[in-house]
Amino acid sequence: MAVVFERPKSLIQQKFHYCPGCHHGIIHRLVAEVLDELELQEKTIAIASVGCSVFAYDYFDVDAIQAAHGRAPAVATGVKRSRPESIVFTYQGDGDLASIGAAEIIHAAARGENITVIFVNNAIYGMTGGQMAPTTLIGQETTTSPQGRNPKSAGYPIRMSEMLATLPGVTYIARTSVHDPKHVRETKKAIKEAFQVQVEGKGFSLVEVLSACPTNWHMTPVEALDWIKKEMIAYYPLGKFKSAEEAK
Repeated sequence: MAVVFERPKSLIQQKFHYCPGCHHGIIHRLVAEVLDELELQEKTIAIASVGCSVFAYDYFDVDAIQAAHGRAPAVATGVKRSRPESIVFTYQGDGDLASIGAAEIIHAAARGENITVIFVNNAIYGMTGGQMAPTTLIGQETTTSPQGRNPKSAGYPIRMSEMLATLPGVTYIARTSVHDPKHVRETKKAIKEAFQVQVEGKGFSLVEVLSACPTNWHMTPVEALDWIKKEMIAYYPLGKFKSAEEAK
């Protein structure tokens, strides 16, 4: 009997620790599938961030380093420059990348470091109890904005992909979602393109993935999917913001 579905070789066989309805597991699998298809497992080094995905190195069957909060792009820069033959990627949430790590990601992108960044945006600090993040939507209730985010006091959500795409050092930027099968397939395609940019030595690549956090959003997993579709995508439009062709 032909095998039509199996665990990617780049993913360790064990249960995820993530909450029910969380999308980290789907995104982990997509990254692992791409590493398998591009035959990159043996030469890949993952840089784990701080946040819900802090234990990403327990799931990816590749060499890995744990970076301090927000410092994954700096660690990735050092690894890639010292081992240019390696494929290096960071896996970061919005709290890690867009808050304490904002300077790190901007300067890595501006330098055009030949690394790939997987940026998981769930519009909240998940691991530490659901506080307001730089990506929290206007009006969104969190533990630190119980009346909803007010732009007069808290400013506006940061669209990281649009901002980073303006930098000449960037080669590839895309925003995707995994709220339904169609968009899961599109996310995998974007992740594959981002890794191919690095394989070809073309420079900095990033894929932002809109992801659910039903626990801290106080929704069912199904309600969270609908919230991504109706609320998140309205503020964070999906698409490719820069491609290798545009960066030439």
